[in-house]
Amino acid sequence: MMSELIAISQVKSEWQELKQNYDAMLWAAFVQKYKADERSGIKAILESVYKAEATYLKEEERIQSLRFFENKFGQDHALIGGIDEVGRGPLAGPVITCAVILPKDCHIHGINDSKKLSEKKREELYEILMKEAVSVSLGRRDAERIDKMNILQATYEAMGDSVRGLNPKPDLMLVDAVHIPNIDVEQVDIIQGDAKSISIGAASILAKVTRDHMMEEYDVLYPEYGFARNKGYGTAEHIEALKKYGPCPIHRASFIGNFF
Repeated sequence: MMSELIAISQVKSEWQELKQNYDAMLWAAFVQKYKADERSGIKAILESVYKAEATYLKEEERIQSLRFFENKFGQDHALIGGIDEVGRGPLAGPVITCAVILPKDCHIHGINDSKKLSEKKREELYEILMKEAVSVSLGRRDAERIDKMNILQATYEAMGDSVRGLNPKPDLMLVDAVHIPNIDVEQVDIIQGDAKSISIGAASILAKVTRDHMMEEYDVLYPEYGFARNKGYGTAEHIEALKKYGPCPIHRASFIGNFF
């Protein structure tokens, strides 16, 4: 048998290279090439091919379902954007918004509500999205502005900046459960949109990673609060530090009154 002359380690290396990118024809040819080989090591490799393909196809199906709204409205709108925010609830740090326009037929696997992803996966997707997105635009409102006008209005302001910063300009924005005032772009609000729309999900990832990086930088300036770990949210450690040291310049005065 020809394949028996090939070392199992070589077959494994061949598969490791193939698995980097799904190609139904190449994967099928690989299986066909070695399926008559009775060695247990080869059978184990082929089993990993079958599992990898099943995983890929399941994820592809999920991504297709995430494109429901983009496909639905894409018939009448050439450029569809998604927008989301992160940081409405923390005691410290800015609220960050992100608007993004993805390629028309985006199939980036792994996109989901950022809260459902690991930090490592968010970072990986952040790099991919920043390279492949048609346009990305961030908005930011700091603690001073949040205290002055309240978190909801500050978030709306930041969202408006995000939408206006997109180039090219979108024909439609998909928004997670809210309606953004003072923008001249048609909007569709979707309840739990970050888990139902690939565009909103992508925006949630970009906003989350951006804000996390900011809070890690603030941790260097104000290490006593543990911002790198808690990202400004009201963990027990953060609240204890707040009571001990008092607020720092990035704390939201309107959020921390109950702790003094």
